[in-house]
Amino acid sequence: MGELTGVGRAAALAATSCLGASPAAAAPLEAYGRLPAIEGAAVSPDGELIAAVVTNGEARTVALTRATDLKSFLKIPAGEKKVRWIQWAGSNHLIVTTSQTTDIPGTTAPRGEWFVAIDYNLKTHRERVLPSGVPRTIDAVLAPPMVRVIGGRPFAFVEAFHFSANAAHVSLFKVDLDSGLSDLIQEGQPFNRQFLVDDQGEPLALAQYDPQSRRWSVKVERRAVWHTVKSLDAAIETPEILGLGRDGKTALVYDDMAGASAMHEIGRDSEDWGAAVAADPQAEPIHDPTTGRMVGLYALAGDQDRYVFFDPMDQKRWDAVVRAYPGERVTLASVSADHQKMIVLADSPTDGPAYAFVDIPAGSSRWLGLRYPTVKSDVAPVTPIAFKAADGTPLTGYLTLPNGRAPKGLPLIVLPHGGPASRDDPGFDWWAQAMASRGYAVLQVNYRGSDGFGWKFLAAGFGEYGRKMQTDLSDGVRWLASQGSIDPKRVCVVGDSYGGYAALAGVTLDPGVYRCAVSVAGVSDMKRMVAWSKNRTSVASERYWDRYVGVDKGRSLDDISPIHHLDRVMVPVLLIHGKDDTVVPYEQSRMMADALQKAGKDVRLVTLKSEDHWLSRGETRLEMLQATMDFLEKYNPPN
Repeated sequence: MGELTGVGRAAALAATSCLGASPAAAAPLEAYGRLPAIEGAAVSPDGELIAAVVTNGEARTVALTRATDLKSFLKIPAGEKKVRWIQWAGSNHLIVTTSQTTDIPGTTAPRGEWFVAIDYNLKTHRERVLPSGVPRTIDAVLAPPMVRVIGGRPFAFVEAFHFSANAAHVSLFKVDLDSGLSDLIQEGQPFNRQFLVDDQGEPLALAQYDPQSRRWSVKVERRAVWHTVKSLDAAIETPEILGLGRDGKTALVYDDMAGASAMHEIGRDSEDWGAAVAADPQAEPIHDPTTGRMVGLYALAGDQDRYVFFDPMDQKRWDAVVRAYPGERVTLASVSADHQKMIVLADSPTDGPAYAFVDIPAGSSRWLGLRYPTVKSDVAPVTPIAFKAADGTPLTGYLTLPNGRAPKGLPLIVLPHGGPASRDDPGFDWWAQAMASRGYAVLQVNYRGSDGFGWKFLAAGFGEYGRKMQTDLSDGVRWLASQGSIDPKRVCVVGDSYGGYAALAGVTLDPGVYRCAVSVAGVSDMKRMVAWSKNRTSVASERYWDRYVGVDKGRSLDDISPIHHLDRVMVPVLLIHGKDDTVVPYEQSRMMADALQKAGKDVRLVTLKSEDHWLSRGETRLEMLQATMDFLEKYNPPN
């Protein structure tokens, strides 16, 4: 197979973007704070059509274009709906799943983020909610629909609530997308968590979890009877069904029990775990979009994306694609049924991330558009860093430096990631880039307890909330200061979710490092957070918090709650929180604001109306960014 050719990135993207806006020379704050011009894209199974979620910075539209000329022929307005997934089901059906923050009538489920899946029939131009026409169901799905093509006809298998005997249980529905008929094929039972069908649409596996007995079970369907393959105590971690295995007849189950991370393939005749599929515990499966079968593995190893395909020809194709974008981070977004055409996201260190359509038989690639087109000329360089914490623990992270300024004595923003069992990735980060565009260096540390570096590193964070997880951040500040690149007297901390907690902990539990703090959706009172979380989910949630904050080690929740250490706050604090947050309740910021104000501290609270935990709306995301930058420029001027 020859090398790919195509129009160069600069020439193509500087001219126009077929889906997003045209790039501009300047980079106003709106360029970072508004929604990406393209949020996602998928190629149809026959490789002829492309669907993309595009925005004008606020409202969303699902745009369909022909792959031959990249000209749009249909636009499906989504408005302010939060589009979470787009999936092709054959080449004539597009399933769009959106979400909203709401209660589910008739259930005891707490207020949360609930999903609605709609099938768009491109032949008849009809829209249909999935599932539909089945008594005692509601228009809410619990996961992305499972798409299967059976006998040449597309079907969607949907997990949704079915009401029976005054209870609502997770049940499985089969939808014939051509006819629109929906059938209940598996009645729900208590503790159902997840269904899986095989490549022919037959029920294959079922996961259940009983929060009272703390038992997790995976079952397989064998001759119309569900048989338990594995049942074990899952007090905190629960194994997860990741989809189909390699032959389309096995279930791929991920087991992360106490660090024994592995993926197993379980068939209908299995009586226990099978052999591990992947030696790398961080690997994720790559599934064929048409059959659902696992065709490869993906892992972010350190700072490098690693794709391993089981078919040598698939590997050869992917290697050719990566070579076509030298010096860029290339990740797979979507692929056609024959694996000959695909959409990739290429993240350039100078231009930022952009989507491209790759045609392997033609040996060509064409740009669809930049995710952040008006930032194009102002992308700041991102450098991987490595240093040691005070206790010798090796740590890594990323340093974003402002353009046009020498890396010496710079003002610094520490930007801890959420989770905490998550991680920062290499490449473009809209929040870090916005801060760098205003003259700040930005430090992102993968502190102990971060995911993606193995169980030992993750477990090193247990009991270290507000302790070593916190000092890992300030150790990074001290390391940068020793290098001379930043001014240790001009450092602020900004974060959201766990990062928001870390911002508050930075000025209460680790004072003297930061001259200001911005907490977005951060926890201030751990005891209240644990109680609220337990009431919404299960006792397993309480045990999760106990482990991570250190109650199981005899440590007090109050000791690491910023709201109980207000006397240590000597710097200005900005609190920002979405009113519709269902992950960290709004009251966490409101209570902290009230307490700081009563204590005579410099504090301001910004309430984001109709915003969730993930800053899904362009208007309020920008409001957050503008409030943050105004605060930073006032209390930690970049010049």
